[in-house]
Amino acid sequence: MPEVTTSSSVPPAHDADSDRLRALLERAATGRDSQAWSDLWTELYHNGSLDVAHPLVLPTLADLAETGKADEAASALHLAGALLVQADQRYETRNLRHQYTPEVARLLGAANRWRQVTAARNDYCYLVEAVLNLEGDIHWAEGLVRGVVSEEYELECPDPDGCASLWVIFGERGFFSTAEDHALSDDVETLPLHPADPRALEGLGRRLYDLALADGHEEVARALTYAFGEATCPECRQRFSVIGQVVTASS
Repeated sequence: MPEVTTSSSVPPAHDADSDRLRALLERAATGRDSQAWSDLWTELYHNGSLDVAHPLVLPTLADLAETGKADEAASALHLAGALLVQADQRYETRNLRHQYTPEVARLLGAANRWRQVTAARNDYCYLVEAVLNLEGDIHWAEGLVRGVVSEEYELECPDPDGCASLWVIFGERGFFSTAEDHALSDDVETLPLHPADPRALEGLGRRLYDLALADGHEEVARALTYAFGEATCPECRQRFSVIGQVVTASS
């Protein structure tokens, strides 16, 4: 089993939490222990029983992202990005990013390198999510990418009265919005979506669309035109921005 080492100076770990953290990271570094990654998510992200600011965490994840195989690197990048965004939101500061600026830069560089050589569609999407989380300019990358991966968004109508819960579907099942659960019945009212014209995309939508094309992921680029396009509520017939409601749902 490889020993966890980092390129940053890490003090000796003697307390129980440090020993637990070191053991989990060493298990994850083998590339054969998916339970170790699950435990890291539970204890660092979900429960907070281990300290994300511990000097082993981000430096070790950066090492794994740079030197590990594709699966370990992707796991490290996904976890690191999520931890940074959670810390931003929980403490309403960017202190963790500032404390580990060199490691965040290493992680971001690794995420962009892996992004450019990843062929699998969903793996690529999760690396794009990691890039956005590591950059830290938005807090809703998970919501955006989750919909692109699943080819659907479950959203609320933006009407002030909240007239309906909506499904926005784009992919193999069609391209439509509906206020009924399409998975339970084929006999539901649907309305066509209005994808964004790629030539009219701006800001993040333009950037992600261009990245997907440059990286050879035309299917992802097309999905993004629906994510950054518009849908119609079947109840009130209001036309709305899909990404606008994704942001609302993620805030």
